[in-house]
Amino acid sequence: MASTYDVADAVPEFADAFGFDEFNRMQSAALPAILDRDDNVVVSAPTASGKTALAELAICKTLAAGGTALFLAPLRALTNEKEAEWDRFEEMGYSVYVVTGERDLNPRRAERADILVMTPEKADSATRKHDTSRYSFVTSVDCCVIDEVHLLDSDERGAVLEVTVARLRRLCDPRIVALSATMPNVDDVAAWLDAPEACTFEFGDDFRPVPLHPSVETYASGENAFQDKYRRLYRALDLAQPHVEADGQALVFVSSRQDTVQAAKKARDVLAERDIDIGARGDYDLHTAASDLRNETLRQSVVDGVAFHHAGLSREDKNAVEEWFKQGKVQVLFSTSTLAWGVNLPARCVVIRDTKLHDPLEGEVDMSPLDVLQMLGRAGRPGYDDKGHAHVICEGGDAARYRDLLRDGKEIESRLAAELEAHLNAEIALGTVRDLDDVMGWLETTFYYVRAQSAPEQYQFGGKLRERVRETLQELVAGGFVETDAELRVEGTPLGRLTSKFYLRLETAEAFKRLADGAVDGDGELTDDDVLRAVADAAEFDSVSARRDERDAVRAVLADGDDLDPGNRKVLAILQASMDGTTPGELQSDAWVIRQNALRLVAALREFLERFAGPHAANVTRRVEARVENGISAEAVGLTAIDGVGTGRGSKLAAAGLTTPADVLAAGVEGLVDAGLSERHHRAQYGRGCKSRRPRHRQRRRDDDRLPVSRRDDGPRRRLRRRPGRVDVPRHGGLCRPAARARHRDPNRSGGVAPSASVTLRPERTEGSVWPTESCA
Repeated sequence: MASTYDVADAVPEFADAFGFDEFNRMQSAALPAILDRDDNVVVSAPTASGKTALAELAICKTLAAGGTALFLAPLRALTNEKEAEWDRFEEMGYSVYVVTGERDLNPRRAERADILVMTPEKADSATRKHDTSRYSFVTSVDCCVIDEVHLLDSDERGAVLEVTVARLRRLCDPRIVALSATMPNVDDVAAWLDAPEACTFEFGDDFRPVPLHPSVETYASGENAFQDKYRRLYRALDLAQPHVEADGQALVFVSSRQDTVQAAKKARDVLAERDIDIGARGDYDLHTAASDLRNETLRQSVVDGVAFHHAGLSREDKNAVEEWFKQGKVQVLFSTSTLAWGVNLPARCVVIRDTKLHDPLEGEVDMSPLDVLQMLGRAGRPGYDDKGHAHVICEGGDAARYRDLLRDGKEIESRLAAELEAHLNAEIALGTVRDLDDVMGWLETTFYYVRAQSAPEQYQFGGKLRERVRETLQELVAGGFVETDAELRVEGTPLGRLTSKFYLRLETAEAFKRLADGAVDGDGELTDDDVLRAVADAAEFDSVSARRDERDAVRAVLADGDDLDPGNRKVLAILQASMDGTTPGELQSDAWVIRQNALRLVAALREFLERFAGPHAANVTRRVEARVENGISAEAVGLTAIDGVGTGRGSKLAAAGLTTPADVLAAGVEGLVDAGLSERHHRAQYGRGCKSRRPRHRQRRRDDDRLPVSRRDDGPRRRLRRRPGRVDVPRHGGLCRPAARARHRDPNRSGGVAPSASVTLRPERTEGSVWPTESCA
């Protein structure tokens, strides 16, 4: 067999999908297993060795057979990258569709897609709802490519990936192609996925295009964390300077988006003080192009050859930074971990400045060993460097641990053990597990089961996991989540199904159930404070920590006297302040993340109360949910049921005595103008006619069929999809523009403002129990 394969010979129909003419040594070794067999495949190979091409080979084989491929990307940001990168498949007549939580799903497009791109979390959600028309497309997957399968070992996401793949295999048994960076126990992953030996590959460092030379560097830490950041920054610049002076590039990873910005600002000054010559300073074209950047700080920084990159930048700014870095015009780039997992931007020198990071829900935590190894793997530019330099900067006490990691790597463990109760409850609630035999069968489909057999000393119960599962099932029955009968059949209860639906921890679900029972049996009314306290005290927030400077801000919001832990008091203070739109500055950094998680819990509590206590109690929670989300007064909260009314308009209307949708309807246009809303603004918001509509920025995301024709729309195109065994159909994702206008035009629209106003309630607010348009008192 030849040492390498030509792309045109291996996949002649898809040669245009690859940006090169010949597969490299690693790709050629795995190619026959992917193209000539139908077995599951597991590939472990060094970073930058070309694993993405193997994913694309598996996709090409699936498309050639008329099937549907699913690509599981490790981060949501990377799904957007793949969408842009795989325009190559779109140009060949195949549809690529991204399904993530930030986009509204178009089930029709998902059903017609040839390549689906999802995160493990979204795939978990979809497979849980596979029996609905909205998510039935997930049962038609013929091949699932798992990118970075070593994420099984991630504390936050590993268990989700594990149970999602196991569930997908039970639903439609797709072919699995799992790709990973180097991991010592690749055979365990192969055993889990039933990949035969001939389809299991472990490529060593000799397959790495550029040899890697890693090291661990220490610094003298002090008592001030802020000053320590700058100590580490100076250390990072010391390590990067020789490479920058030799016309090389440095990639420096820091812990947060804000840190990328601040580090880049400081690095510009330090490099100027050290009189380090950077070619970008005299590049007229770069100076001209930089003026188009949206981020002002980036605009100023990039002209000095220093830039930053994080998920919060606009796509245009990120694309520009990535392109300039590839061209060598940016010589020092500060980034969060997103670049390590996604865009292929290698550098001669990689430095990890921060090994610890602040998590709003966990406090200060160590960076995952997986992230560390992934970042270091970016060192060395194929075709430009003969070796890569990678450095970890840490405190002296952590140095030995990181040296061991760099020398021995990291075995992949299952993280399902810590969440077994919640995931087993979910499988029973979904109906995929119906009796005790099914429970045991489900367990054997997990990586947890395989790994516990391989290394029993690493897991409680060792290789006797059946005992653990029996105990877990008994606990679920005792807690009211599951019920059984004499024939050992198992079925989820309403409590178990709600717990699964909202991804709740069992102890949180039990607390919500107790609150609902108390609302039925108690003498007093359920209050806003009861709702906020139940959410703030949820187990999901147990790891939240309150820094010293935050506790004074918490005391300013809350009265003393409760028995909550400091972290839970911080959550309660953020929620209480959010209701009035007055979150203190000291709490702002964590407020957004905490508020988003809290809103999910409030929505769950609302359904718990509606199911177990009735609509009156649920209505209290709806009011709290609306106030936390919109930051609006209790008097004006009912107005948020009107589409387009938020804090500002709601406050104006309430000040004018209009506190319910009925009041707004009765006031008419003149009354709304008198309340402070301009007639012109009314037209812009609600159209020329009387029917109110979604704000345009929300409408674009809500309904793909109403979008203008674009690449993302999958709109009308000349090319026809040609797939073996299927009838050729136009690649037409929805109505073209004129038809779309006709479909959605209001037949009663007039040329001016209607004589009497009409309001439209937000559709998402009219489902379930009563929306808080009236006080519960």
